[in-house]
Amino acid sequence: MPRFDAFRALRYAPGTDLSKTCSPPYDVLSTDEAARLRASDPRNITILDVPEGQDPARYDRAGQALGRWRDEGVLVLDDAPSFTIYRMAFTDQTGAHRQIAGVLGALEVVDEGAGGVLPHERTTPKASTDRLDLTRATKTNMSAVWGLSLAAGLTDALAAAGEPVGELEAEGVVHTVERVTDPARIALISEIIGSDDVLIADGHHRYGVARQYRDEVRRATGRTDTDAELTMTFVGELTPSQLSIEAIHRLYSGVTLEQLRAKLAGSFDIAPAPAPTPGMLAEMVNSGRLVLLAPDGTAEWLAPKPGAFEGVRALDGAYLEHALAGLDATVSYQNGLQETVAAVSGTGSMLGTEAAAGGVTAGVLIRPTSIDEILRTAREGLLMPPKSTFFTPKPRTGLVVRPLAV
Repeated sequence: MPRFDAFRALRYAPGTDLSKTCSPPYDVLSTDEAARLRASDPRNITILDVPEGQDPARYDRAGQALGRWRDEGVLVLDDAPSFTIYRMAFTDQTGAHRQIAGVLGALEVVDEGAGGVLPHERTTPKASTDRLDLTRATKTNMSAVWGLSLAAGLTDALAAAGEPVGELEAEGVVHTVERVTDPARIALISEIIGSDDVLIADGHHRYGVARQYRDEVRRATGRTDTDAELTMTFVGELTPSQLSIEAIHRLYSGVTLEQLRAKLAGSFDIAPAPAPTPGMLAEMVNSGRLVLLAPDGTAEWLAPKPGAFEGVRALDGAYLEHALAGLDATVSYQNGLQETVAAVSGTGSMLGTEAAAGGVTAGVLIRPTSIDEILRTAREGLLMPPKSTFFTPKPRTGLVVRPLAV
């Protein structure tokens, strides 16, 4: 089972307006958004985490800026190792008020297939040079991996408040961080998380980069006891009260709408549907249907045919992979109903670069993956299709930074 350790955190100095210095995770920022944040405040974390420019020297500039910020007291190192309880209060898509809590600590970096820290889904190809180069230059973990603990009891262990060390509100979410330095409480949290597997919910690529960096440090030092053996991770309990899961919808390009529709008709009964609304997402869950979106704004229900998916795992992403097998279509991914509708109609931006370059033929709205299915998949040692789940809201970058003293 994995180690989960406290560490001496770097934090913005007391009194800092964290709403101006922290940011969303780097991998959900567009180039323009990152530039806007860098320009918004000379201490914004994106200056370090998403350094300006395209030249290789940008990583060294980020490392130099980090050194200056530490020297000038912009970022201050904790006196002692700690865990950080991270709470997010928000209203979910159903209108319910929610609060979820996890803990930021240092999770062991294990070899692929070694167990203890498990992948959640198949990942799409992505260059890891950027994050690896940034880690080399700054010797820090800027952005946390998001892990789900399969152990029971973590939520209860995080219920009591720690020492308040920061709060901000962004996009309707109140983010609160509390420091825990009590040795007994640290030991309890570490023991709970270390008693069962941790499933990577978000940040598979970050965890892969941590493995590459660990191996580099091992080769350079001959040691297996450095801070590179672990990586900063936000860990919450895999339980319904502590998760808010949205779907990541599919965008298809490279084929005609007629080809896509004909292929889907082999596995789904297709019928006219009303224009997409938030209420449609709930109806999809209740009725077990998906929705096909056309560029002209029309929508159609996709109801699985009896027996069409026998032997296929009950995941919409797996259903679509099965139904479209053999069709030479390019698939990309988009979270958010309105964002997906806009991407299909050509009025919005897209996360999928292939679709953005070639235009979208159609989109398919899918249902969120259930927590029971996430747990069952993990326990059986299986992987979900790429982009099966979108965990929300996202912890902000900059509330905690982890130095790597190597």
